[in-house]
Amino acid sequence: MTPADPFRALARPSPCARRAARRTALATLLALAALAAGCAGRAARDPFAGAALVDLTHALDADTVFWPTEREGFVLEPVFHGRTEGGFWYEANRFRTAEHGGTHLDAPVHFGEGRPAVDAIPVERLAGPAVRIDVSAACAADPVHAVTVDELRAFEAAHGRIPDGALVLLHTGWGRHWPDRGRYLGTPLRGPEALPELRFPGLSEAAARWLVDERKVRAVGIDTASIDPGPSTGFEAHRVLAAAEVPGLENLANLDRLPARGFWVVALPTKIRGGSGAPLRAIAIVPNQR
Repeated sequence: MTPADPFRALARPSPCARRAARRTALATLLALAALAAGCAGRAARDPFAGAALVDLTHALDADTVFWPTEREGFVLEPVFHGRTEGGFWYEANRFRTAEHGGTHLDAPVHFGEGRPAVDAIPVERLAGPAVRIDVSAACAADPVHAVTVDELRAFEAAHGRIPDGALVLLHTGWGRHWPDRGRYLGTPLRGPEALPELRFPGLSEAAARWLVDERKVRAVGIDTASIDPGPSTGFEAHRVLAAAEVPGLENLANLDRLPARGFWVVALPTKIRGGSGAPLRAIAIVPNQR
């Protein structure tokens, strides 16, 4: 039912009606003002109260690991560091970097023709409930392990169903090698000659397809240099995710600090128009487990 308009009667010709309407309108305005004052006087509830914020991001610096075909890594060039003529301190730098290095996002267009670039990814895909799937034991036994559908189902048997639309983070344990290029990538080489030597875990094509088809995931993250295992030459997991417009989050940090479920992730890339990837600042919000 539509509430009565307290101002409507002001248009009536009767003086008594107009006075009554003015009193009603005045009472309504006073009630609204009191309500607003009460709301302003109360502090808004802090959604982070009691939660731990876990930084999932490696800092960009001279030691940052990039995809080995990138000859140059992250470069920070000082422009001015010092005191100005006015006597106050001032610092400014410029930097240059490739899209795919350090903690970063793979946009669907990276492996999907006509799919969204970085700036076209809906923000709803970059934040939401998340799960952490620990496959570190299997990856320690096999450095090129490809996560299987059976492992995803085993996670659900132990921790409950992966929520539809969740961000899925794969904890391989490879973050412990950062930033040692040789151990993290399997080779210290740079350039095309490094590609046959890459050794690190990733996601199998079948598991990627299961996450897309069966759980409608909004993003997939991993603590290695690629969603696909190091020896992959077809990048099948990348292609499955790209076709479903699912972003990839690579080179994540501190996944060992997360529970299996019951937390949220916010993963915001630099909004590069037309970018196939971008540096990423990702955090996890882990509520008080009590």
